[in-house]
Amino acid sequence: MQTELPVIPAKRYFTIGEVGELCGVKPHVLRYWEQEFSQLRPMKRRGNRRYYQHPEVLMIRRIRELLYEQGFTISGARNKLLEQGTEDKAQGRPAAAQEAFPFEATEFSGQGNQTVLHDTVHTVAGNDLRTELLEIRKLLDLTLKEAENKVRI
Repeated sequence: MQTELPVIPAKRYFTIGEVGELCGVKPHVLRYWEQEFSQLRPMKRRGNRRYYQHPEVLMIRRIRELLYEQGFTISGARNKLLEQGTEDKAQGRPAAAQEAFPFEATEFSGQGNQTVLHDTVHTVAGNDLRTELLEIRKLLDLTLKEAENKVRI
């Protein structure tokens, strides 16, 4: 029953309908899973509309895999996820759904050069991330200064 799920686009928030399409699950099932799995807590805004972030979409895909493909019951899947989270904490790794960026961005030429996020796990330690961000900031500052100099000429 392994079906190929679509690539998760580079967006900050997803509606329940979008998540349903990305994960192959109907919206009413997602609402039910929110009651059963404490890890699923989408942000709610106007009119109780749900907005999911990328880590939650990955968690939903993991839950779907446990239930539909590996044959776990709801309580079995819940226990498996809790057990996995405990193992991650014991080994000093962030829990899978709590990683800031558990994916890598890749250019996808088929959709107007849109950046697409793949499910490839790519974690960056906090200090490494800070160093990278500072380097990017320096490059941006240099680029801005070069642009200002060209305008003056």
